[in-house]
Amino acid sequence: MTPGTERPEPVRRDARRNRDLLLAAAHKAFAAQGLDAPLDEIARRAGVGNATLYRHFPSRAALIDAVFRDALHETVVAGDEARRSADPWAGLADYLEAVFTVLAADRGANDLMTTAIEGVTSLDGIHAHNHETISLLMGRAQRDGTMRPDVTIEDMLLGLATLGRSVPSLAAAAAPHAWRRPLALFLDGLRAGARPTTDLPAPGLTPEDLAAVLRDLGPHRQG
Repeated sequence: MTPGTERPEPVRRDARRNRDLLLAAAHKAFAAQGLDAPLDEIARRAGVGNATLYRHFPSRAALIDAVFRDALHETVVAGDEARRSADPWAGLADYLEAVFTVLAADRGANDLMTTAIEGVTSLDGIHAHNHETISLLMGRAQRDGTMRPDVTIEDMLLGLATLGRSVPSLAAAAAPHAWRRPLALFLDGLRAGARPTTDLPAPGLTPEDLAAVLRDLGPHRQG
């Protein structure tokens, strides 16, 4: 092959096939085991060697990015629908039900939605959209008096993240929709009528505090 000559089509076709096999195997492994699933097991499921995996995806973050780039689009759609709701409390409840349905079905998506994982850059927009959706709905609910006014966005996101982390275990140990009960209890505690006579302990988390907690909750496997 002379310099500048294109690679033969069969080579490109094999490369695309290997990439597709790796993505399918990774999606299954992440869904079942979470984002800590061993990469050598993913390569074995795809029927390729580790070198082939790393040639296509040089890091775990790159593989996660490719697997989930479009997979969480439904949560964005649900967020947009919730923002249009005339009733902010109902919109928030419907949105969280949609999100938690995803968290229960896929451990990999659960890791992504409930923790902070560095290096998965295309998912930054998903997290930003989720943050903005919840913040907008909370603001509207607090202004119309249906949500207690002392709850911050960090309070909400921390509560949802810690509850969300338990969703796959709840589904496995109890029932597929066992998460609905603790989520309903969590939301009821945020209603304006549920406000206790004493204020919340201070201070609340800063955005930086929340980010640190979510990083610590997340998967820690590097390879």
